[in-house]
Amino acid sequence: MTPTTPTAATPPTSPHELPTLAVTLGDPVGIGPEITARTLADPAIAALGRGLAVGDAAVLRRAVDICGLDVRVNAVASPAEARHEPGTIDVLDLGIAPADLQWGKVNAVAGRSAVAAIEAATRAALAGEVDGVVTSPINKEAIWTAGSRHLGHTEMLGELTGAAHFDTMFVVRGLKIFFTTRHLSLRKALDQITEERVAASIRHAVTALRVFGHDEPRLAVAAINPHGGEGGHFGDEEITVLRPAVEKAAAQGLGVVGPIPADSVFHQGLEGRFDGVLSHFHDQGHIPAKTVDFDGTVSVTVGLPILRTSVDHGTAFDIAGTGRASHGTMAAAFRAAAHFSRFTDRIRTAYGTAAA
Repeated sequence: MTPTTPTAATPPTSPHELPTLAVTLGDPVGIGPEITARTLADPAIAALGRGLAVGDAAVLRRAVDICGLDVRVNAVASPAEARHEPGTIDVLDLGIAPADLQWGKVNAVAGRSAVAAIEAATRAALAGEVDGVVTSPINKEAIWTAGSRHLGHTEMLGELTGAAHFDTMFVVRGLKIFFTTRHLSLRKALDQITEERVAASIRHAVTALRVFGHDEPRLAVAAINPHGGEGGHFGDEEITVLRPAVEKAAAQGLGVVGPIPADSVFHQGLEGRFDGVLSHFHDQGHIPAKTVDFDGTVSVTVGLPILRTSVDHGTAFDIAGTGRASHGTMAAAFRAAAHFSRFTDRIRTAYGTAAA
């Protein structure tokens, strides 16, 4: 289904109604359980939303002990059973992974648990039992060992929700960053950056900006080559691909400008000149975001009929089980989900499918 643009703004959630957010534990032998435990035990986070961990109660209890947290783990069989009481972390218990799995080692049982948590959280969001999903990191090798055929989280969520098209949107200090391509080598990415693909990416980015609160979006398209190509002397993609796509989108009434040299466009966006920037390959968008605020950069999957935010780092097997993992990115992902939960109606209107 092609995304449609919501025709009317959705009023924010009442400040007296906290959203309920499902937080997956991720890979049980990675840092996901630890950063989830620390985040959901934080009273400042609890003031923003009602967190419901999704995974194995035994795994979460082990993480609580490792982190030295003075909280109780309350295992529930459904989101409706969660108590959301101070000093308690509710967990939708899957009963798959035991507490004695070896930290930091690829394990098929851990992979099954990680996949099952994503599936359970997604079902709850589709059913309206939770207002959004916040995901901890998974290990791709582990989920493949467990039998999953998906490349990762996003592809799994796309199939579970029936979404025809989905994109990654980074959010850093209010600026939203989009990608024409992501998980490709730079050489392959450049081959796939066509006028048609850039035009489609512009449309999807503008729709996402409207869905997530910008009624009159301002999108900038980054250049690819140094200095924007210097009139074709440093490369001609700006002339042959980017500018035609931007001009056509602008002629259709979309608020888009560019191409703007990549060494300045992100700064301009952070200064408030634009609401979003369309980057064209993985590192072009990742490097500025993570340099500005590594812990505060949040990944949002747009195009799904549910709200999903995520940390943008891996399972950190090397420090898993030590209690040293920082939960800054998970806290940022939870805060972003709590903020964006006011737009759940817009998300369903723009991206709803038969699966929802």
